[in-house]
Amino acid sequence: MNIFGLHTFAIAPVWDLSRIEPQMDRLKEHGIGLLEIPLLRPREIDTRRTRAFAGHYGVELIPSLGLPRALDIVAHPQDGLDFLEPAFRVCEEVGSFGLAGVTYGSIGKTTGRAATTREIDGMCRFLERAAKAARSHGLKLGIEPCNRYETHLINRGIDAARIIERIGADNIFIHLDTYHMHIEEESFAAGFNAAAPYLGYVHVSEANRGVPGRGMLNWQACMKAIADIGYEGPITLESMNHVDRDIAGGLAIWRPVAEDPRDVIEVGLPFLRETARAAGLQLG
Repeated sequence: MNIFGLHTFAIAPVWDLSRIEPQMDRLKEHGIGLLEIPLLRPREIDTRRTRAFAGHYGVELIPSLGLPRALDIVAHPQDGLDFLEPAFRVCEEVGSFGLAGVTYGSIGKTTGRAATTREIDGMCRFLERAAKAARSHGLKLGIEPCNRYETHLINRGIDAARIIERIGADNIFIHLDTYHMHIEEESFAAGFNAAAPYLGYVHVSEANRGVPGRGMLNWQACMKAIADIGYEGPITLESMNHVDRDIAGGLAIWRPVAEDPRDVIEVGLPFLRETARAAGLQLG
């Protein structure tokens, strides 16, 4: 069984328990057993209250982030490590197994050309140090390939796998996202197969970031590819119903992704569970 998760952008623009907690009963009815915390500003997270909330509702937690646009981890890697340190503390204090997301770069920041050798070398050196820092907190570090409009550094599962193999750190995992895969991969099978040895987290997101099943994404092929590699980790719905202003520009979220935001939960979650079941996966 794969734990079924929900990125909380589906219900709130930030990690706000006053908005999230009233919706927990219905989320539990839909089988949600994990919530993803957007760590836009790590120091704003009340970790003690968050951990108590997770224990009360019996859900796991995983924070995620993208590095701030102002950071240059190649020229000034220590600035990036200084930013990640409070994020690692949040992960540890809320009881997460790791930190996911675009931990190697900034969402929406590109150079307009292919990554240079200097950029790749610098990114690898940074990730090696970041993985060591994560390990000191008992954590794993995720790297999420993103589409070409959001980054020029890591776009496909094979790109992420090559970075991990080059670094050699055993606590770095690949975090795949079907929205990005729909743009960048030749097929879902190709992307999941390439990432399989290091795959630790999966975002299931419609091609328009809206209600699963109401977009262009081939969900049958997606779920079959996940089942075929024997993946047993979390599968988390990410829909951009509510996005904080600090990240909306990088994600190019200019308008609502669903006419009725409730449909992401009430229609999308059952759709994903049923499509997964048909492929031989059980979400719960």
